[in-house]
Amino acid sequence: MIVFWILALVLIGTGVFTITAQKPVHSVVGLLGNFIALAIMYLTLNAEFLAVIQIVVYSGAILILFIFVIALLSSGVAPFDVGPDKMPKIVWPALVFGIVALAGVVSSLFRTMAMPVSSNGKVLNGQTGDANAFGSVTDFGNALFTSNLLPFEITALILMVAVIGVVLLAGDDAPARPKPKVRNAVPREPIVR
Repeated sequence: MIVFWILALVLIGTGVFTITAQKPVHSVVGLLGNFIALAIMYLTLNAEFLAVIQIVVYSGAILILFIFVIALLSSGVAPFDVGPDKMPKIVWPALVFGIVALAGVVSSLFRTMAMPVSSNGKVLNGQTGDANAFGSVTDFGNALFTSNLLPFEITALILMVAVIGVVLLAGDDAPARPKPKVRNAVPREPIVR
């Protein structure tokens, strides 16, 4: 229960930081922390598949998309300052984060060793690939493509319409034309110093 409250505070803190950060890149870093804390929350619930999907899809794809959008929107402005080298300052926090993550994975593995069964025959705490285990890939697929099929299809339709809209908005109005040739241009003399 203590882990839940710690993760809840981290989720709220990173969410507030994401909204209140002054620079967009700092907001993306806050969002990354939020996604990692949510993935750890999934691990505490023994939903390893959802935790991995959270990291791969959101942290791996969506945040990279945000970074590219920020980079493209800020291009053309003044060049960035290099600033001081901050790499030595990140060693200890990275080491602490790695040890805490390793401890979380090890404790999750030890908890999945015992598989209690509920009264309806479902394994409450099983391996990720086992059928009828909470958070298993099988149960996730069954829920997605049976009882939640209509919302899944509506989401796919909305995303497809958004992609088509972006393509139409970004398209050119006229076909590309060759540049006109400049005639009667006077050749410039090279500057000699």
